[in-house]
Amino acid sequence: MSLSKPPTVMYAAVPILTLIGLLVLNVLYFGADASYGPNQIALLLAASVAGLLAYRQGLQWNDIMEGILKSINHAMPSILILLLIGALAGTWLISGIVPAMIYYGLNILTPKVFLLATCLVCMVVSTATGSSWSTAATVGVALMGVGQALQVHPGLVAGAIISGAYFGDKMSPLSDTTNLAPAMAGTDLFTHIRAMTATTIPSMVIALVLFAILGFTRTGQADQAGIDAVQQAISQHFNISPMLFVVPAVVIFLIVRKVPALPALLVGVLLGAAFAVVFQGWLGQAQLLESISPLGEGYATWERYFSAITLSMYGEVGISSDNEVVTGLLKAKGMMGMMFVILLVITAMVFGGVMESAHFLQVLVEALIKKVQGTTSLVTATVGSCIFFNLTASEQYVSIVVPGRMFSDVYARKGLPPQLLSRSLEDAGTVTSVLVPWNSCGAYHHSVLGVNPLMYLPYCFFNLISPFMSIFITYLAYRKKPWAK
Repeated sequence: MSLSKPPTVMYAAVPILTLIGLLVLNVLYFGADASYGPNQIALLLAASVAGLLAYRQGLQWNDIMEGILKSINHAMPSILILLLIGALAGTWLISGIVPAMIYYGLNILTPKVFLLATCLVCMVVSTATGSSWSTAATVGVALMGVGQALQVHPGLVAGAIISGAYFGDKMSPLSDTTNLAPAMAGTDLFTHIRAMTATTIPSMVIALVLFAILGFTRTGQADQAGIDAVQQAISQHFNISPMLFVVPAVVIFLIVRKVPALPALLVGVLLGAAFAVVFQGWLGQAQLLESISPLGEGYATWERYFSAITLSMYGEVGISSDNEVVTGLLKAKGMMGMMFVILLVITAMVFGGVMESAHFLQVLVEALIKKVQGTTSLVTATVGSCIFFNLTASEQYVSIVVPGRMFSDVYARKGLPPQLLSRSLEDAGTVTSVLVPWNSCGAYHHSVLGVNPLMYLPYCFFNLISPFMSIFITYLAYRKKPWAK
């Protein structure tokens, strides 16, 4: 059933204002813990307000529910990936993969170059895989551990990881968003990528310079005694071997070969379990798996191995060490540790589903379009809309699909190339999603890296610069002929 009459801008803005007010209160009263329950409640309350307003406009409950289910359905792949990432974190911990990354990383990285090297490594991996999520969950987790051992501020480390990871998410032809944006705008993939170089390369160069400066000015000297102590503690608990890197190499290879994320991650989980049995069971001197197992000594060895691996996939496991740094580094929460993120994604999709089914989001975007006067203002409106949807619909794909659908006709009528639209969608929609704590991307990286988005936001230089660079480059290119091609 359609609405009895189109909602006004002020009417459509009420749920958004409600959500913003509740989120501000959550930050004030709950601080870094806001994402662990309060933000989910805020999204549900704002969705309730939107539903009541939609009902008053003539939308029936069945229509609202259909919009909610459709929105949640879009997020199901992300939810399944989150569950597998939780299992991956557990098996890669008990197998020694993550400890080995930390152990060897401490040999080659110093505080002065660490931030720059972190960003560059994540750039390479994410460009090869096309996935910021996979990059953060693999090399990102290890680099967070190295940064902690080097006593580098966690917000800085996470900012460098995310900046590098989202470069590849934006530029790699393997990335889903890099394929989605040109499809929405009506251009081809490689034309889209070429168009993005004009804004992406300058943004990343500035980010790398900033990370280099911070590395030399805000990080101290390495505590070699502390580093040696961390490595010694790791080697006491784990059988460390370069062979452990076979598992992440296989996962990266599968993603490069365009194997879908779910089966690729599942392979990573199963290989992690197998390597745990071989390296920390049969070859492990300290019998790590038996110490983790919830079963007592009366059970067979294979039963204790099985229970330890199963526990690592779904529950919390950790290594108790005399070294507090190692104890803090070497722990994982499995699938259950991802539940607050999944709850956040679901409640965000509920809010976005109600807002879209009631046409509230479309009304607000169309109000922006009416203010457009020239090319730069059109791109600014596109960038602003993408950020708006990341804040409200809480889903990266929505921030690309909805503005892409709504602005494509406007760009065509003005005679502007479709790659200008596709570039603008990625410059804002793709990269700013991770900065929003209640967005699925922000919630995911919070869970994987263990750093609140509000803590890493100031240091995600690439993500912060990209939207402004998009507007600036457009201004330089079109300042003389506002509607020129």
